[in-house]
Amino acid sequence: MRSVLSATLMVAGVMVAGVGAAQAQLTPPSTAGTKPKTVTTVPVRPALQKPEDTANAMAQAERLALQSDLAWVGEYNGAISGDVSERMVNAIKEFQKKQGGKPTGVLNPQERGALADTARRKQESVGWRIVTEPATGARLGVPTKLVPQLTSDASGAKWTSPTGTIQVLLTRRKEANPATTKLAELEKKEPAGRTIDYTVVKPDFFVLSGMQGLKKFYLRGTFKGDEVRILTILYDQATQATVEPVVIAMSSAFNAFPSGVQAGPPPRKTVEYGTGVVVSDDGAVVTDRVATDDCIALTRPGFGNADRVAEDKDHDLALLRIYGAHGLKPLNIAGQATQTALDITGIADPQSQGGGAAASSVKASVAQLGGGDAALSPPPALGFSGAAALDGSGKFAGIAVLKPVIVAGPANAAPPAQATLVPADTVRNFLKSHGVNASGESADAKAAVVRVICVRK
Repeated sequence: MRSVLSATLMVAGVMVAGVGAAQAQLTPPSTAGTKPKTVTTVPVRPALQKPEDTANAMAQAERLALQSDLAWVGEYNGAISGDVSERMVNAIKEFQKKQGGKPTGVLNPQERGALADTARRKQESVGWRIVTEPATGARLGVPTKLVPQLTSDASGAKWTSPTGTIQVLLTRRKEANPATTKLAELEKKEPAGRTIDYTVVKPDFFVLSGMQGLKKFYLRGTFKGDEVRILTILYDQATQATVEPVVIAMSSAFNAFPSGVQAGPPPRKTVEYGTGVVVSDDGAVVTDRVATDDCIALTRPGFGNADRVAEDKDHDLALLRIYGAHGLKPLNIAGQATQTALDITGIADPQSQGGGAAASSVKASVAQLGGGDAALSPPPALGFSGAAALDGSGKFAGIAVLKPVIVAGPANAAPPAQATLVPADTVRNFLKSHGVNASGESADAKAAVVRVICVRK
């Protein structure tokens, strides 16, 4: 929130605003026969909001996702903790500069979408997977395309590249009265010949990195009771550009002693905004199922409350109904889209448009149409879940929904949202199975979409 810093002086009944070195011209009280002098004030400029303030205003899950994506694109090399730092802001600025934008330190929705899309492609290129190692039960992220060969025994597991240039080792051992300081000192000396250039020791974990023979290494260890578990990544210097962003992701994803449920869905917001598509003039609206789960109230501004009357869990579709509504303009969802370049029309989250509620369209491409859900790239902003997707000829291609994907981060971290397309045939079959006569004739997607607000406890 912007603030205005000012100092206020009372002189002879006159209020004067000033700040710092900006001095007001003050005069003594006027005397008889003397014309009072004019008091000049110096205008005060509001302090601009800093990038750190914007980041701190984000939810913890959003900051974790942002740091993870920045790490994957090679701009951020700090801990993925959700804590805001100068390093994180500088990483955002570097990404903006490489995208040809202004380095403000605050990503706009288009830049955030491009970042998430780039990070996703990096993850796919290395075969990033979150796995549970059977012998230890530890949870870790593994770049399966870089290290496809796996061997394991009771003491842990080892993933290696075909030529041995990259190795990932998960080891376990018993240690009497372990402490991170003691463990870190032991690991510095074993195996012999290690040189250390980075050390972090915390009460619950420790990190070392440096050289081990001709390979670079990164190590993260922790303990519980008398059992010690250590993740070690070894890689040739020639692979550094490829491996180091993955190393940061692996370190943050490493959960040596998981308890309870592993990576679950993102924590639900008390108030969540989505988009619905009006498909009939009697008040039928199709939208995203997940965005409308567990709502104590569903509303659509201008139309009142809505009821959720059906759902498709396999494709994350929900059918809403409003009663007694007038002036609806249902979208024509007939026909068959033939192009992969799409316009996604929805209503972005109010935070993305300064509190507004205007419908807008963004460009996206899809790998395939029909035959199953397909990824949209880049993903649209928050609030677009349930948005209408049309191809360049105006044919209905389906419904865009935001879905969680696996990312680097603690086990309880919420993954960032990515977009998928529920194809038109799937949407039509869903509506038909619930008796909806989708007879809309309008090709104006902006007139057919409505904001959906879910209120939870």
